[in-house]
Amino acid sequence: MEVFSHNKTPLFFLVLFASLITLALGQTRVGFYQTSCPRVEAIVQSAVAAANRANPGVPPGLVRMFFHDCFVNGCDASILINGDGSERTAPPNTLLRGYEIIDAAKTQLETECPGVVSCADILAIAARDSVLLAGGIARWQVPLGRRDGLVSRAADTTNLPAFNDAVDVQIRKFAEKGLNTQDLVTLSGAHTLGTGACLVFSYRLYNFNNTNGPDPSIDPAFLTTLRNLCPNGGDSRRRVALDTGSENRFDTSYFANLRSGRGVLESDQVLWGNPTTRTLAQRFLGVSGLVGLTFNVEFARSMVRMGNIEVKTGTQGEIRRVCSAFN
Repeated sequence: MEVFSHNKTPLFFLVLFASLITLALGQTRVGFYQTSCPRVEAIVQSAVAAANRANPGVPPGLVRMFFHDCFVNGCDASILINGDGSERTAPPNTLLRGYEIIDAAKTQLETECPGVVSCADILAIAARDSVLLAGGIARWQVPLGRRDGLVSRAADTTNLPAFNDAVDVQIRKFAEKGLNTQDLVTLSGAHTLGTGACLVFSYRLYNFNNTNGPDPSIDPAFLTTLRNLCPNGGDSRRRVALDTGSENRFDTSYFANLRSGRGVLESDQVLWGNPTTRTLAQRFLGVSGLVGLTFNVEFARSMVRMGNIEVKTGTQGEIRRVCSAFN
C-alpha cells in the first residue's frame, strides 16, 4: 500500500501546507465531504495507486488533465465528457491520458456514496495524489466542493496555453485566469513528470520558424538525442520524456534542463530566455537543501489557486453519475 507522506518532512513545511487552505477564497473548502462521503480521498488515492502500479507513466497525465480542465470554463470536469465536439476531442487534448483512473474512482464512489462526489473534485484529488506518488514530499490539502459543468465544447479550448506560446502570451493567458507569473513558472514545473509526443515539438528539430534548421536554443548534444527519438517524418505519436531522465519523479530537474537548453517544449524553453521568468525559475535551482522544499510549497500553492478557477458550487452544474457523460 502506498503511503503519501514523508516521515522527515520539517514541521514548518507542514504548517506552510496547512496554510494553503486560506487560498480557497470561499469557493471550495477542505473537509467538504467530511460527513457526506468521508472516505472520498482514500478511495481516489487507491485508484491512482492501482494505476501507478500498472503503469507509472499514466498517473502524471492527471496533473496535465486537471490543468487543461481548469483553463477551459473552470475546474468543472468538462474535459472528461466523451462525444463528438467535446473538449476531450480538441487537438490540445487528444493526447491526454488517465481518464480510466477517474472512471475507476467514480465507480467506487457511486457505490460508497451515490450522487455525492463530483467528477471535478475527483480529478482535483487525483492530480494531487499523482504528484505524491511521483515523489512530492508532503500531502497538501485539496479544497473541495466543485460541481460538474453542463457544457463541453472543443471550440472553447482555443485559449489553452499552447506548446509554442511565447512568454508574453503565456503570461497573458494565466493572468486571464487570475494566475500570476509565479504561478506560470511553478505550474510549468509539472513537466518534470510525464511525456510529450514528437508531434508537439519535432518542428523545433528540423524547421524552426521556417528556417530549415533547428531551434538555436536547443543544446547541440540534446538536439542529436531528440532527432534520434523523433526522426524527420517518423512516428509523430511517439512519446518522449519532458524532463530527460526524470519523467516519473517530481523534482526540480526540469528547471536544470531549461538552464542547459534541454527543454523539450518550446513553451518551456522560452521561460529561460525571458529575464522575468528565468529569475523565478532560478529560485528552484539554488544550492540550498531547501530548494526542493521551496518548489513543493510553491507548486501546492499554485495548484490550490488554479483549482479555484471559475468553479461551480452550490446549485450550479450537477453531480454526474458517470464522469464521461452528462446526467
